[in-house]
Amino acid sequence: MDSRKFEEEEDRSIRLQVSELQKLEEARGSNDTVFDLRSSIEKGDSGETADAGSVSSAFAFRRKSTVPAPEKKLTLFALQLAILEKTATGIGTLGFIWATVVLLGGFAITLEGSDFWFITIILLIEGARIFSRSHELEWQHQATWTVAGVGISSFRALRSGSASLLRNLKRISESIFVSRSREVTTTTRDCVVRESTLDTWNNSEVPLLPYARWFFISSTVSRLLYWLQLLSATACVALSSYKLVKHNYGDVHKGDTDKRNRQSALNIFYSLALAEALLFLAEKAYWEWQVSVCNLLENVTRECEFGITGLVSIKRFFYDSYSKCINGSIFDGLKMDIVSFGMELLGSNSSDEQLIGARILRQFAMTERYSEDTLEKIGINFPVIERLVEMLNWKDLQEEEIRRSAAEILSKLAGKKQNSLRVAGISGAMESISSLLENTRSSGEAPDEIGEKKVFHDHNLHYDFWRFNNLGLLILKKLAKDHDNCGKLGNTRGLLPKIIDFTHADEILLRDENADVARSQVLTLKRSLQLVKMLASTTGNTGKSLRREISEIVFTVSNVRDVLRHGARYPKLQKLGIGILTNLALETEARERIGGTGGVLKELFNIFFKHETQGGDGSEGCVRIAAGEAIAMLVLESKSNCIHVLRLGVIGRLVEALEVPSIRVNAARVLRNLCLYSGDACFHDLKFVKAAAPTVLKAITSEDNKVQEVMVGLAAQVFRFMSSEEASYIFIDSGIKRHELANSLVSILQKHDKPAIKVPRIRRFVIELAVWMMEDDVEDNVVVFRELGLETELEKVLETTAELENFDVFSGTVGLSRHGITVHSLAELALKMLVDL
Repeated sequence: MDSRKFEEEEDRSIRLQVSELQKLEEARGSNDTVFDLRSSIEKGDSGETADAGSVSSAFAFRRKSTVPAPEKKLTLFALQLAILEKTATGIGTLGFIWATVVLLGGFAITLEGSDFWFITIILLIEGARIFSRSHELEWQHQATWTVAGVGISSFRALRSGSASLLRNLKRISESIFVSRSREVTTTTRDCVVRESTLDTWNNSEVPLLPYARWFFISSTVSRLLYWLQLLSATACVALSSYKLVKHNYGDVHKGDTDKRNRQSALNIFYSLALAEALLFLAEKAYWEWQVSVCNLLENVTRECEFGITGLVSIKRFFYDSYSKCINGSIFDGLKMDIVSFGMELLGSNSSDEQLIGARILRQFAMTERYSEDTLEKIGINFPVIERLVEMLNWKDLQEEEIRRSAAEILSKLAGKKQNSLRVAGISGAMESISSLLENTRSSGEAPDEIGEKKVFHDHNLHYDFWRFNNLGLLILKKLAKDHDNCGKLGNTRGLLPKIIDFTHADEILLRDENADVARSQVLTLKRSLQLVKMLASTTGNTGKSLRREISEIVFTVSNVRDVLRHGARYPKLQKLGIGILTNLALETEARERIGGTGGVLKELFNIFFKHETQGGDGSEGCVRIAAGEAIAMLVLESKSNCIHVLRLGVIGRLVEALEVPSIRVNAARVLRNLCLYSGDACFHDLKFVKAAAPTVLKAITSEDNKVQEVMVGLAAQVFRFMSSEEASYIFIDSGIKRHELANSLVSILQKHDKPAIKVPRIRRFVIELAVWMMEDDVEDNVVVFRELGLETELEKVLETTAELENFDVFSGTVGLSRHGITVHSLAELALKMLVDL
């Protein structure tokens, strides 16, 4: 898989994830915000929406794959060749024993001259062929250690010969009845020391002599040995056939008992030699048929979806499978699978073998058909995970592909929770992942007085730093889905500043319509924003600590502000930035820092009031909603931020926004918080909020619970800015009578007879508005509420109050920003007014 294809797949996966998140948000509605309780069933510990497929994947983790493994064709082919090879080996061994024991031992002095020399030549030919077969295995293995210049022609020379035949000759001379050894010459691949900083020889190109360089490289020698085998077998067939046809073994005279069985013995020997050579040639023919005509290797490579370089991996796998069939049982090769083979090579000390192993694992981990089984095998092999993590620290240019492959495998592996815990549990894993992140800004930038900027020199210009940045952020993003991993990310020295540094984007990058050339940088920006948002939304003490650390980094808020200001072409990036601000604003200190950063509130209001483009994909509307939520959070319990908002002169536009269905909920929240937390000094600035009263009264009768909740809450604050006379005019203008409003409030309490998770503050706001109405008009309103049965509903409230009704915002299931008076006390106050007045 080339780099372009992988980048396209990464971006496609992001688009799918964003699309799925949007569908889930639509399914939950607009109430999935920090102002609403998020149960642990709906949300994970990190605040991320639970993956819809996580449950099913957990049950299917040990499911047997129904996809046939493409390498089975190779292991079956190796088995078939091993059967022919071992059969030929057995016949050849018997022939050597027959020649040395029966013929040369028993009939040596009685043989005709031609038979003696034929037997001698056949033995020498077979000896030469055996020598070439035993050593061709080693030479060809050496030739496949490099991926450079290896093609199908070189593989046709690949043969595994049994060194046992050569050793058998020596042993027979010492003891005829010694059993034949089954050992095969093995390679010394694990003895090659990995030297990343030295320029070493490729094994297939090692010159054996100072002269005739091309002729004596290992790949050429392996071809010569191959052809020597063919010539030897062909000569053996010719000689044996000639003698079997001629039968000119000499005459046997009457009474010559020494020559009586000579003809039969020679027939047996020549037949054995012919059978062994024919089986060997049949093996060669079958080999060439499968490899050259049927293109078995190319077909398996294509099924594995390997590229051109993948052919070398397939060759190496087949070579090892065939060796196992020859060395041990013929069925040993059938037990091999290419993923385990790749994991074995990954632990090698040879950089070439590491590269082959990394390519195999990367391809199978990235291919949808084999991904699940591959990741399962890797996930339960802890040494392999450790090896992959270790490879992330290899920064040598020659090892770039190994490092990139390891990062891609880990990016897939971290997608499953159990595997992500294993990765994060490795000592130094976070530091290794952090090593992937390198800021490659131009060296022409002015030096930074706060932090040193890393400058990359000319020799590193060809290193794909942006690709590694994207992979590092992708791995961290997947790890951050687990609550415990978020804490580890925060505790990793220097990691958070690195991540924040990637949230910076130049105006040119965000506004240039031809920014496709900087696609990797935009992807890096997106992933860094996603990661920061996930960390900022973490719940519990871990989330509190992370939000504090993130907000204390001086570039965080200003980087997000630049995205909001210049990122109109990327509404999804703006939404991510707004989400970061919203989650950071859960902490009081961070809320003040954000509001005190120049232009943040202004940019949020610009987005909030921006009209949606006709025919758009709806992303602009989602960004407007997110901006409104962020503003509401920033003015919550913050007098200074409320003052900043009032100075922007946006009250009139906020009142108008109450008429816009998509943003009226957050507009009402902002207005309520402004009324509640601006202080008495801002009373004059808030006088325009009175204009919102008619709209608010009409919206209280809405069927939408969320709209009803925020409008009742806003009404309870708006009416406090009016005198009784002004309130009377408002009721007249809106066409709603006081007893109608009272009836609506009692109906709401009847409908919500217990705390509601979706609208946790609605009963509080109803009681607040009822208290104001009774204070405003004691005689009429108190009587009306008594007749409507408010007293009974308040008693039910006292029996069913819950802690969730006492908070304005929530972080997961933890309440933040506690109200000054509990809902229980508020209900008691209203009940007392009904009884006493």
